[in-house]
Amino acid sequence: MPREITGETVGEVKAVADMHQRKAEMAKHSDAFIALPGGYGTLEELLEVIAWSQLGIHDKPVGLLNVDGYYNSLLAFIDKAVEEGFICPNARQIFVSAPTAKELMNKLEDYFPSQENVASKLNWEKEEIEEYIPPLNGRCHQASLT
Repeated sequence: MPREITGETVGEVKAVADMHQRKAEMAKHSDAFIALPGGYGTLEELLEVIAWSQLGIHDKPVGLLNVDGYYNSLLAFIDKAVEEGFICPNARQIFVSAPTAKELMNKLEDYFPSQENVASKLNWEKEEIEEYIPPLNGRCHQASLT
């Protein structure tokens, strides 16, 4: 049985070797990123495109559809991380959120990238993306797992 089930209305279907290539292909062909309520996979993909924006890999709009306040706790966590200095205040503006699709689309259409001190543009396909560590700009903490 296939892992992904496709139908007539899905659009183009392209087989890829792995998740990294899948995300790179979707990112390369997209005009924006929108996260709907979801689980771990949705959070991982959302945070990755936010991090890619912070690194200067893309400047596409990122939206969070916050249906019935589903993402309120995540938004509060991000605001707390900004308050504590773990996320730079300008990086908080990388994504927009709204409770309805219409409001979110309006915000995405008005989106203008405003990140400062990001890395120069990196190529979607290069493995250096995973190894690049941006310099600190003096305004935010860098946490270490060691």
